[in-house]
Amino acid sequence: MIKKILFGLLGLIVIGGGVLFLMNGKDTYDATKYSASVSNGLNTGSTISFTLPDQFDKAHTLTADTKTLILVFAKATGHTVKEFLKKQDSDYLPKRNALFVADISPMPTIIRNTFALPDFKKSTYSVLLIYDKNIAKQLKNEKEADKIAVVTLENGVVKAVKYISTEEELKALLK
Repeated sequence: MIKKILFGLLGLIVIGGGVLFLMNGKDTYDATKYSASVSNGLNTGSTISFTLPDQFDKAHTLTADTKTLILVFAKATGHTVKEFLKKQDSDYLPKRNALFVADISPMPTIIRNTFALPDFKKSTYSVLLIYDKNIAKQLKNEKEADKIAVVTLENGVVKAVKYISTEEELKALLK
C-alpha cells in the first residue's frame, strides 16, 4: 500500500515537472531584435551602443541622453541594486538619465521564465536584460563581475567606470 502511494506521488511529481517544463521551458528571446556594440570593453573612451529588452520584452536603445549605466552580472549584486531601487520613487532612474542592466544569460530558461522574469515584472522600474552570452561578454569585466559596475557616459562614450558593492556606494554615485 505504501509503495503504491509513493509511486503515485512520484508519478505526480514527474508529470507536474513535465508540465512546468513545457509551460516555462520554451525560450521566447528573439536574438535578431537585440544587439550591443562596445568598442573597447568597459574602459574610459570606449563607445557603447545597444538595444536590449526590458522585463516586459520592450526594446530599449541606448541614447545620447543616457548618463549612467548600472550593470550587474551576479545574482547578489542584482539583489543589492533591486533592494536599493525598491526604496526609490518609480521615476528615480529616468530623472537621473540612468539605466539598470542585468545579465541573465547564465540562467537556464526554465529558471529564468519561472522565477526571474515574474520577479522582475513586479518592479516599478525598467530592468534591461542581457539574455545573450556574447552581449554580456562585451560589457563584463571578468575581474569585477561580482560587483556593481556604474558607468558614466557622455554621448555613448565611457567617461568613468566605478565598481561598487553596497547600496550606500550606489546612492552616493547616483546623487
